[in-house]
Amino acid sequence: MQKIVLLNPKGGSGKTTIAINLVSYFAVCGLKPTLLDLDAQGSSTRWLSKRAKGQPVVHGIAAYERNSRVTRSFATRVPLDTERLVVDTAAALESQLLPDITRNATAVLVPVLPSDIDIHAAAKCISNLLLVAKIRREEQRIAVIANRVKKNTLVYKSLMKFLETLNIPVVATLRDSQNYIRVAESGQGLFEMKPNQVREDMEQWLPLIGWLAQRRPLHIPPGTPGITSGTTFDPLPTTASDTAIPVVNAVVSPIAASIPAPAAGPAANQNVPATTAGGADDPFNAGLNAGD
Repeated sequence: MQKIVLLNPKGGSGKTTIAINLVSYFAVCGLKPTLLDLDAQGSSTRWLSKRAKGQPVVHGIAAYERNSRVTRSFATRVPLDTERLVVDTAAALESQLLPDITRNATAVLVPVLPSDIDIHAAAKCISNLLLVAKIRREEQRIAVIANRVKKNTLVYKSLMKFLETLNIPVVATLRDSQNYIRVAESGQGLFEMKPNQVREDMEQWLPLIGWLAQRRPLHIPPGTPGITSGTTFDPLPTTASDTAIPVVNAVVSPIAASIPAPAAGPAANQNVPATTAGGADDPFNAGLNAGD
């Protein structure tokens, strides 16, 4: 199982929008995702409640709800068949909670907006991930997403210059798009919409999908809590055929044939592959993009 944590204590950075579009993508690909909502606003849970019966299944855990009759570990148990766990964290998250939330995470994604305030908050967040959560850079589990950007602006150039100094991979640059508002209101994800409506947005998700595909999943026993304290699981062994673990074996979406492989650009820098093979069954020819 892969555990992917969306984290930035600065509110409005786009954690929820990225989380819901990720689980939507995984669901379209048949990967049995679970969305763990830690934000008391319950935006992810509300999005799940809007999904129609015929849409690909996404399991939800409203972890922000308190139930005195059960322990927190019991309340956040992941369904037995989960292959992708996406954790949507709250704003103003206290740094002492980071070790438990990020423990066993195969990826920690930090969305950053192009503003001085957000850049400062992102620097503090990454510092806490390294020093408090004790995630080592060489593990390559932390990545940044430049979110809601308008290229060719001074603030965008300042953001990218700052991100280059972090020595943390920038795995996607996502534009400010109304499509994210539409999917949040409809209970859909970008990958469930008509490709001609969201093509530009989905293309920007390809480097992120490629980076996540290379994270080694963990051997997490069925029923393990999504938030654990003290138990660390080992990565699954690499097989002879796994130089990179594929996101999916086959893409079950009409998007596959409609999205061209993107050229490498500033969004796909710092050790992030722009794409892999380019056939219609290649997961990188299905697309994604983001907001909060």
